[in-house]
Formats: sequence, structure tokens, C-alpha cells
Amino acid sequence: MKKLLATLAVSAVGTVLALTGCSNSTNSTAADASGPVTLTFWHGYTEADGKVLDQIVDDFNKSQNTITIKTTTKPWAVIGDTLLTSLSAKNGPDIVALPAENLPVYASKGALQKLDDFYSSASTQSASLNPRAVEMEKIGGSYYGVPTGFVPLSVIYNKALFQKAGIATFPTTWDEWVADAKKLTVGADTGTPGQYGLALPDHATVGNGVWASLFYGNGGAIVDGDKSVLDSQANQETLAYWSKAVHDFKISPTGLDGIASDKLFSSGKAAMEIGGPWMAGVAKDNNIDYGIAAIPAGPKGQAASAIGISAAVTSQADAAKKAAAGKFFDYLFTKDNAAKWSLGSGWPPLRTDLPASAVSSNAVVSALSGIVSTARPLLPGVADSSDVLTAVDEATQKSLSGGDPAALLKSASQSVQQALGK
Repeated sequence: MKKLLATLAVSAVGTVLALTGCSNSTNSTAADASGPVTLTFWHGYTEADGKVLDQIVDDFNKSQNTITIKTTTKPWAVIGDTLLTSLSAKNGPDIVALPAENLPVYASKGALQKLDDFYSSASTQSASLNPRAVEMEKIGGSYYGVPTGFVPLSVIYNKALFQKAGIATFPTTWDEWVADAKKLTVGADTGTPGQYGLALPDHATVGNGVWASLFYGNGGAIVDGDKSVLDSQANQETLAYWSKAVHDFKISPTGLDGIASDKLFSSGKAAMEIGGPWMAGVAKDNNIDYGIAAIPAGPKGQAASAIGISAAVTSQADAAKKAAAGKFFDYLFTKDNAAKWSLGSGWPPLRTDLPASAVSSNAVVSALSGIVSTARPLLPGVADSSDVLTAVDEATQKSLSGGDPAALLKSASQSVQQALGK
């Protein structure tokens, strides 16, 4: 899943293609196929998660004799580059998985169908899907996808470095977090530490959600509906707090993006990093004894931005295929398959009614499942999210390099409002 990061902020395609079917109002639960139906399903799960998903699809195909789903695995970037043109040529997929923050982009271009009927069905309403995960599927009052992944950002930390610094427990508040990061920073007095307490990217962060998480922790946000709230007093305080921690205490180098942060942690030169579940594999590959913990609580509470993946029905699918896709989604969300998919993908279960024992065999999934209640979707329903995130990046990067947080957020907020089109 780490390959997903490169495509979490897809740039909008310059030409709006003439696609049809987005407003299809056929009830997928009623429009059952009268004969065999074959659907194509594009997804970007290229690692162990892909094998598990393909197995679930294969099991679904064998469970009945009227629907066949054929999966095609493509890198996430390739899906982003080819989806619209393929649908325009009518040789695209019937179902497509994509980063959730890109859902509004494709919905606005007529590439996806509404799935309100799926969410109103009895089977979906009884599936106890994570309401925050479902929230990221909603655009302008309608649903355009179903969640296939929803994971909170968390902190991965180097246990050996913690032990060496005499830190026995992971911090639970910002002040404790910074205090421990200072203890874990070696050589701060030289100006160029040989070891940093924290790798804190100031732009292009993992899932674009590091700063959103910090803003949430102090009661702030980036947008509120169609209004920018980036320059709120709460956000100014948050950016000033972390700029001071980095600039004055040298707990993290400046100029980091998400990839550079990964490298700093995996090389043993940073004791902590905010990341996703794939970092457990990175740590293991680099012989790092790691732990996973929730992002420490800010002054207003504990919160984390979530990385999400959605599966959508494209404009290419007719009513019978849309109905068939709904049957597959129902199958995916059964308790057994929800647990199987969680363990295979390494992400928390999408159902909230699964007991902890259902995923206890995977330590990473178990740890993340314990904090998924703190997760919030990033910019749900915002079509021009890439422009919004670019404005945030400019403010955070300049602030950590010594700029004025209030002035930078005020300017960035104006850009965000312009991107929202209001």
C-alpha cells in the first residue's frame, strides 16, 4: 500500500470528458440481472493485500452462478492516468478502487454512479459500517462509493531508541510528545543532530494528513463544508506550537516530505514518525523493533486524519451490472470477509461490530483497530482537494522554516476558499 502515496492527490484532467450514467437512478437492489453478468474490476492493491482481495473475488464468483467479476491489478497512478479516457472509449472498468479523496474528482466529471440505493438497503444498514468511513463516500448529498479501506494515521516508534533514552511509555499529550522528542534528539546543540526525536514532514505528508491531524487535535480543521477555516485561531496556535518545537528544539529537520520522513525513520535516524500501516513492514525490513501508538492528544483531544480507499461503480456499468456490483459489496462486507480483508490488507475492519479477537492474530491491525475511532476523513466531498492541500503545504513548510504562522495561514486560507469555488 505504500505505492498508493504517490497518487493520493491526483491532478485533475484538463479536459472534462463527456461521460454518461453518473445520475443513474436505477435501484441496484431491485434491478437484478436476468442472466449471467460479467464485471471488470480495476484495483491498485499490488502487494499481499491484492492477493487477498482477488481471493475474495474468486470466492464470490464460486458462491453463485449469475455474476462473474474479473479483476485487473494496475498501479494506482495508472488507474488515475487512464480511468477517464478508458471510460470515454467504453473499455474501462465497471468497478474501480481509488483513493477516497479522488472520489469527488471523478464524480464531478460524470465518471461514477450514485450508490444511494445501496446504502438504503437492509443488508447495508445492518452491516455496521464505520460511519466515518462511510462519510468519505458522500459528495453533495449522495454516495458515490463504498469504503474498502479506512485507516488512521498513527505514530510508529523505535523501541530501542526509546529504551536508550530512558523512556518507558509512549507519550499521550503534545507536551509529553515534544518533551520525549527532545530527549530522543542527539546533537541538537550542534545545529545538525545525528538523531532526531521525530520525523515531522512539513509538506507532501503521508496521505496529506499529518497537519490535518494536528489541526484536529487542537479543535481546528481545514474546511467546514464549503468554507475555509484554515486561518482559525486554533490552527494558528497549532502551527506556532509545532514550528517552535522544530525550529527551536531541533526535534525534526525541516524540508521533509513524506518519503524523506520514511527514509529518516527506516535508517534509524529518527525515533518516531507519523505514518501508515505499511511502515510496520518497512521497520521490519530494516530490523527496527517498533511500536505503534495513537497520535498524542492535542489540547482539544485525540484525533487523526484517515487514509481511505473507495470502490465505485463507473458510468460504464448498466443497471444489471450496477445491481451485480451491489451484491459483491454486500458479500465483501459480511463479517467473515470483513475480517479476512482486514487481516489481508493490514487495515482496521470496516465493520464496527467485529470483536477484537477477529483481528488479534495481526498485531498491526489490532493496534490500529484500537484507535480507528479517532480517525476522520480528509476533505470529504471536496473535488479540488489537490489545490487545497497545496495551499496547506505552502503554509506549513514556510512556517517551520521561520515564517509567521498567522500570516501564512491567512494567505493559504484565501487560496483554499478560491479552490472551493465560493
